[in-house]
Amino acid sequence: MSGSSTDYEPTRIAFGTDGWRAKIADDYTFVNVRRCAKAVAEWVVARSEQSKGIVFAYDRRFASEHFAAAAAEVVLAHDIPIVFAQRALPTQMSSFEVVQRGAAAGIVITASHNPWTDNGFKIKSPAGSAAGPEMLTEIERLIAAGAGNKIDSRPFADAEAAGLVDRYDSFEAYQKFIGTNLDLDRLRAADVDLLVDPLYGSGATWMPRLLAGGKIRVMELHSERNPYFGGVNPEPIPPNVNEALATIAGGRFDLGLLLDGDADRSGMADERGTFISTLQIYALLMYYLAEHRGLRAPVVKTVNETSMADRLGERYGVAVYEVPVGFKYVGPKMIETGAMMGGEESGGFGFGMHLPERDGIFTDLMLLDLFLRERDAGRWPVSRAIAHLHEIAGPSSYRRVDVHFDRTVYPALKDRLLVELPQRAPRELAGRPVVRTQTLSTNDGFKFFANDGSWLLIRFSGTEPLVRVYTEAVSDAAVDANLMAGEAIVRAG
Repeated sequence: MSGSSTDYEPTRIAFGTDGWRAKIADDYTFVNVRRCAKAVAEWVVARSEQSKGIVFAYDRRFASEHFAAAAAEVVLAHDIPIVFAQRALPTQMSSFEVVQRGAAAGIVITASHNPWTDNGFKIKSPAGSAAGPEMLTEIERLIAAGAGNKIDSRPFADAEAAGLVDRYDSFEAYQKFIGTNLDLDRLRAADVDLLVDPLYGSGATWMPRLLAGGKIRVMELHSERNPYFGGVNPEPIPPNVNEALATIAGGRFDLGLLLDGDADRSGMADERGTFISTLQIYALLMYYLAEHRGLRAPVVKTVNETSMADRLGERYGVAVYEVPVGFKYVGPKMIETGAMMGGEESGGFGFGMHLPERDGIFTDLMLLDLFLRERDAGRWPVSRAIAHLHEIAGPSSYRRVDVHFDRTVYPALKDRLLVELPQRAPRELAGRPVVRTQTLSTNDGFKFFANDGSWLLIRFSGTEPLVRVYTEAVSDAAVDANLMAGEAIVRAG
């Protein structure tokens, strides 16, 4: 074995709503990745589950495969066998492999939709879901306790020669798995033109391959690996997807389906190139499962998700559970309640019949199936099907603004505003009186409700120096007014 240790003040590593992320070569270093891996290995050892192994995956970001190998070498030094991706894969494939193999945990090297300058470290629980708060708290404790200590590692090639490394590529098994929930042959036979944009990420080629061999025509943009992501953040929202929207607006396509950098989040556009918000997507998926598939199991949504879910829940007799922001809360709640779906504002959706974790590829295929069923019901093109949703779920317009601050002043600003914001609460939203203020259970923000169901949410990021201002209202004009009010409150701090 070989070892290394730090000779400087160790970085404090904290897992936010979706793993630990940091700037490459600043806090995101090989040493810190090894520290995270060591803590995961120790967590597995403490449970006496070494024989179950750990699944590794990585995305297309700068040096992700090398960071993954470094983390794997630390795990191997704890005599834990590993299952290692043959190539960059969508994050959810680690969840899939954890479930299929009964592994002790999963590790994914990815920063999801963060800027290209970042990378990250995600952890999957034995259930395949994002690691929950209890698991992450213990791993954070182990990281802190081991600060400055020696980190043993075992050379990857040596361990592979000893039979401790199993290489995998999930495509064929995943294709068979999703075929149990979706009729892929029916999707392939559809006479439609589909545009897919994976934003240079690890979801590239998956949709065309899954839909190959039929009548459907699939064009994919940005399939090549580009760690710079073309200069945009690989999050499937405007302006990052403007090229895709403009291409669709040219009139050739019936539907646009989008993916983020590690393909666990989804997005979409209608036949006119109009971007469909993630809140609308949540409602569309809930409607699809209840109306077209006759399911009545509960759904789980984050505090920044759509109020349309509550109205659809009343219509179909479906229980709606609300949790804090982050799939580390959604996944466990889905398992606890036997939910048929769970989702968050950032475009991540999971399904009870599939995986208790986000899967942008499966979500996009579900959306395709929805719109084909709507076409059979006479609601076509896609914009007509979306209009029908709002006829039964009510109007909804949504937008989010991120207010950035200097990293050096952000902690003090956050602490101060968390105390002062309740006193600065808006009295009205777009002319409607505010009737209720909700303090988030995670103590990182506040949500204000108007008497027409509109809401404004101000939430402080735990991983980046920014404040997120979200609103859902009955019109674009009301959204603009609410965002202006919310941003003014934050900037006044």
